[in-house]
Amino acid sequence: MTEPRGPLAGLRVLDLTRLLPGPVATMHLADLGAEVVKIEDTGAGDYARAMGPGERAGGGSGDSVFFRMVNRNKRSLRLDLKQAAGVDAFLRLAKNADVIFESFRPGVVDKLGIGYAAVKAINPRIVYCAITGYGQTGPWAEHAGHDINYLATAGLLDQIGSHDGEISGPPAIPNLQVGDLLGGALTPLLGVLAAVIGAKAMGQGSHVDVAMTDAVLAHNIFPLVATQVFGKPAPRGADLLTGGVPCYGVYRTADGRYLAVGALEPKFWQAMCAAIGRADLAPFGLATGVKGREVKAELAALLASQPMAHWEPIFAAADCCVTPILRVDEALRHPQLQAREMVVEIGGVKQYAPPFKLSAWPWTDGEPAPAAGADSEAVLATAGFSAAEIGALREAKVI
Repeated sequence: MTEPRGPLAGLRVLDLTRLLPGPVATMHLADLGAEVVKIEDTGAGDYARAMGPGERAGGGSGDSVFFRMVNRNKRSLRLDLKQAAGVDAFLRLAKNADVIFESFRPGVVDKLGIGYAAVKAINPRIVYCAITGYGQTGPWAEHAGHDINYLATAGLLDQIGSHDGEISGPPAIPNLQVGDLLGGALTPLLGVLAAVIGAKAMGQGSHVDVAMTDAVLAHNIFPLVATQVFGKPAPRGADLLTGGVPCYGVYRTADGRYLAVGALEPKFWQAMCAAIGRADLAPFGLATGVKGREVKAELAALLASQPMAHWEPIFAAADCCVTPILRVDEALRHPQLQAREMVVEIGGVKQYAPPFKLSAWPWTDGEPAPAAGADSEAVLATAGFSAAEIGALREAKVI
């Protein structure tokens, strides 16, 4: 495939990860021009290929929509790392790589003979990133988990949900995988790119140990503030930015839709109150306790008296940080997001463009996600394998 032009052109990445976190991280690198080789076993491979709605829909590689959304601009190598020849092939690739990503449980890559120590011995400048739920150390290092577990352990899931008077509702599970994406994709990118800069400057690579739970905890800022000031976090749905004050929360409209009220600063709250004819509420945007509940109830009753279509132009004109709560299908049609060209179609699959615009490197859509093993021979040839060697590997079912 033709590599996308970008600031990371020439960066060679080997990707051993599966599912969501690691593949999203390496997709961002590929979008920025890095050469990413997705390495899968010769059996099931990345089981995201057969996961989720739309499996084998839309032609293309025959893989799921989910898989194709997070693996564009990569090349695919199928490799049996349980065979000595597969390990040898990996190490030959690793000798000239800049970055390796893996997401196995701690110790697995070492047992296979492809861990950081083995690669560092032949490539001292390698940046080797391990993405796990709980990290390489500590009593929970070997524990299995998924996004919901990392949010729960880091105290975030306890903060998400509703609050009615003095009673908190159950935790709500967000359909944006904060642990997987903030913790397992964006946090590794920060660590890896910092280590790559260090390797280029000093000639010395690094092992990057990323625990998704650590990353969620490290960004769970306001509950830590409350814990230090008040001895414990606010009840679910009752903190400043979770619906605990009138000026910041969600309110139902007459047609069963909702508005997101983010009028946190006084000027926005005052503008909102003026727009709805309730200037008398202007002093109470940050009210708590009994008064806060009274103001929220009055505002809720007023907003519930009209449908969302009634309120939308009023609040847009007032510019007071009040917006409709859209469904994703509505967001895709939003003129702002369309103007930003945030949704593209690659290989028959709608997906998101990179969420940043680089003036020197305008992004192009690039290539669809590869079929399993589609580039095995080309990748190995690049690493110096002869046609005879590649043929022997295929005969032995190593690739």
